[in-house]
Amino acid sequence: MWLNDFRIVTADRVIEHGALRIDGGAIAEITSAPVAEAAINGQNMLLLPGFIDMHGDMIEREVEPRPDVRMPMELGLADLDRKLAGAGVTTAYAAVSFSPTSGYGHLRSYPHTTEMIRALKAANPRLSIDHRIHARFEVTFPAALSVVQELVAEGLVDLLSLTDHTPGQGQYRDMERYVQVMARSRNLSEEEARVAVQGRINERSQPAEVLTQTLRAVCDLCAEKGVAIASHDDDSPEKVALMAGFGAVVSEFPVTLDAARAAHRHGMMTAMGAPNALRGQSYSGNLSARATHAEGLLDILAADYHPSAVLPALLILAADVGLPAAVALATANPARALGLTDRGQIASGRRADLVLADDDGIGRVRATYVAGRAVYSDGFAGESHLESD
Repeated sequence: MWLNDFRIVTADRVIEHGALRIDGGAIAEITSAPVAEAAINGQNMLLLPGFIDMHGDMIEREVEPRPDVRMPMELGLADLDRKLAGAGVTTAYAAVSFSPTSGYGHLRSYPHTTEMIRALKAANPRLSIDHRIHARFEVTFPAALSVVQELVAEGLVDLLSLTDHTPGQGQYRDMERYVQVMARSRNLSEEEARVAVQGRINERSQPAEVLTQTLRAVCDLCAEKGVAIASHDDDSPEKVALMAGFGAVVSEFPVTLDAARAAHRHGMMTAMGAPNALRGQSYSGNLSARATHAEGLLDILAADYHPSAVLPALLILAADVGLPAAVALATANPARALGLTDRGQIASGRRADLVLADDDGIGRVRATYVAGRAVYSDGFAGESHLESD
């Protein structure tokens, strides 16, 4: 099957009016001029590698769209699958948490998170895109260690991030801002919010030796099983150095430029959210993805909590560095960080995970392919030809 007359974005250039042939689920041939064979005619729209999202927070809200309104797991997973395909995401790492005392309640309890992981893994062959598991391990909850170890040992975890949401550091290092946010969101006075925040700090406090022992245990198992490790919300060069020492290869959502610079010095990639890049600011008042990109420190763009932000964010960043470098943030770079050697670029022999898109305005995903199979189309001209080879 040929995709004809597209602007094909490869690793190092854009092929104007190019064509690409899919055979057996892989990219078989790329030409620099249109072909005469019957084909899907792109009329010079963009042809991109499928997006690889290393951190997507959407699964919890699909299985429970409102507090205590639980939908059948199968329905929630199918809804998540459709949304991701429609946003051009072809490989998705569902970020799930083990934080039973968080504001998300039972959604992040050990049993519920384990159930979601097993359900997604079991459903994956029936879904349209490639779903993987990003386990977010809260280092201040050592009780979760045995649960996470069991899942990693069974091969159910594809990426593990080391998180610490204790107020006063990381994402919540600005205590005054955090108190004000809690007061507004929970309709508390500032004094009541301060008491609640201090309670969270007390609850999460662990002796340094316990934290070190917990980190070492989970990281050693990940190294043994070949599971990539990411650090989360790094706020200082010292924390980056600590996480690098435990084997982290990605610093996701660093909250200062100094931390992002330190990550690069330690050979780690930095990942930030597409909504941040699209809006030009972090919703929590931390580091801007655009500022990080301008410093040459942004390596990976993740969907975070809004997958449809990926394409427009890439187009915004492409204005400064060109399409190949910008697109790599959501394709080749996460593939390299996570060891996905069969995808992430438009090149002969790679999986035919592809996104057909317009770049007018904020951009629009028109169709998505996974291993050569059309899994989404908005009905653009030529839709009748969208079928497997």
